[in-house]
Amino acid sequence: MRTPVTLSAVVPVYNEIESLPAFHAELVEALHALEVSSEIVYVDDGSSDGSTEELEKLHLGDPDTVRVVVLRRNFGKSAALAAGFDIARGDLLVTLDADGQDVPAEIGTLLATMDREDLDLVGGWRAARIDRRAKRWTSRGYNAATRTFTGLDLHDFNTGFKLLKREVVEEMPLYGEFHRFVPVLAHDLGFRVGEVAVTHRPRQAGTSKYLSLTRFPKTMLDLLTVLFLTRFADRPLYLFGGVGALLSAVGFVILAYLSVLKLATGAGIGQRPLLQFGILSLLVGVQLIGTGFIGDVLRHSASREQVPYRTRRTLAPGQDPTDPLDGDA
Repeated sequence: MRTPVTLSAVVPVYNEIESLPAFHAELVEALHALEVSSEIVYVDDGSSDGSTEELEKLHLGDPDTVRVVVLRRNFGKSAALAAGFDIARGDLLVTLDADGQDVPAEIGTLLATMDREDLDLVGGWRAARIDRRAKRWTSRGYNAATRTFTGLDLHDFNTGFKLLKREVVEEMPLYGEFHRFVPVLAHDLGFRVGEVAVTHRPRQAGTSKYLSLTRFPKTMLDLLTVLFLTRFADRPLYLFGGVGALLSAVGFVILAYLSVLKLATGAGIGQRPLLQFGILSLLVGVQLIGTGFIGDVLRHSASREQVPYRTRRTLAPGQDPTDPLDGDA
């Protein structure tokens, strides 16, 4: 009978042939030191440098512990994590990058913090981050914007070093660049989210695969998507209707002013740009309000098949209150 797995380490890999041997040895040593049943899930995200063959060797060397998923092409980190989560067997899942900048020995720090603070997700805060200056600056801007717009007080949203409970990943939508917003999405679902400072070090081998300057604009667009999903997905009328009402009011005031001006003075208003702006504002405002109503109707229809709440614990007759969580309903 196979021993149940307590902890799964999920590691996305993309062209890390130079880093993998040392990283794997260090990760295995760290997991053994924890004295819990564990496994390692590597997800090869379309590597072309020999990483696939190296991962196959690692699996053959320890098939009971090392599991490998090879994707058909490079789908991105969110997709790679989703693939790893799908086959991971642990009740707890820790994610970390294969470039060696995350220190596997710090997994114990994440576990201790989760237990001590009773959290569902713990992020590894890179308090003294060792990276290129441009990468640090864009990360600071991203973290500041996310903290401001979401209200979640974390220092490092984008860390790839996270510890999550199984119930968190089972409800987490991962696509596009959403792996950067896992703490925000988890917090919106009612999970308890926190962080702890961990050691960060220079890349051990190979080169970075990310271009910070091109990634930042895409990340900000994804942040807008996350804000909509977490604040307005249940009531789209609040967003579209609010903006539409404002534009409609502006258009109405402009048209009322021009009408009074025409009636009082007889001045020509047909060629005035203000007339066109007033008509456009009124029409766009009405359309946005209509869009909000349609969105609300669709959300109401979908809600009949969805659970609008999440439970942390259910106490029933004969149940010990100290039992583990039943899971979300």
